[in-house]
Amino acid sequence: MFPFLKTLRSLLKARLVGLMLACAVIAVFVVVLAVVAITWVSANLIQIEIGWLDALVSGIISIVSGISGWFMLPAIVVLIAGMFQEIAISRVEAQSYPQARREDKPKFWPDALHDIKFTLWALFLNILVLPFHLIVIGFFISVALNSYLTGREFFEMAAGYHLGKPHAHKLIRQNRRAVYGGGFVITMMTAVPLLNMFVPIVAVVWMVHVYHQIDANRGSVKVKAVANP
Repeated sequence: MFPFLKTLRSLLKARLVGLMLACAVIAVFVVVLAVVAITWVSANLIQIEIGWLDALVSGIISIVSGISGWFMLPAIVVLIAGMFQEIAISRVEAQSYPQARREDKPKFWPDALHDIKFTLWALFLNILVLPFHLIVIGFFISVALNSYLTGREFFEMAAGYHLGKPHAHKLIRQNRRAVYGGGFVITMMTAVPLLNMFVPIVAVVWMVHVYHQIDANRGSVKVKAVANP
């Protein structure tokens, strides 16, 4: 249920390096945009007459926003991955699961509204967690929250591609360990500098393999049930 090697092989065989680079460019753009926005707000809307105090407040805002962005990155990753999810899934399945590949052509950002809503909700939850980062427990709460959110969302991308979201939700309830364990791995990868820029595609590929392993196990159980009525 933890397909490290399968994921690495698929990234190369399915020709996903270009998509990974595209995700990295988008991630850098989002980070730069956020930094510019925060700098503008702190420089233009927060003005304190005392020079040293103004510098101190600006510094605190920069530090807090940097920490916040770091822990909120998993939510942003889902939004970026949503743009290329069907393209990545289609290429991986063409190489590893040709019998399961869909006939229709993959779409660019097939469920944009859902991804935007999810990202806003995930960002809101992460903002609620921010005060807990003043104490050690904040890190563990953030990891647990984002493991749950990213695991569920990325598995829903992979399983929903074939089954639709309602059936994907059912599979999630039946396979929590694999889904949320994968979410934990994805969340930890977002904490690694440079690697986190490529996580969107890596996470999609990871969950494609998790889904097909679960689907294969379900198939074997059905065969056994038929053989032993």
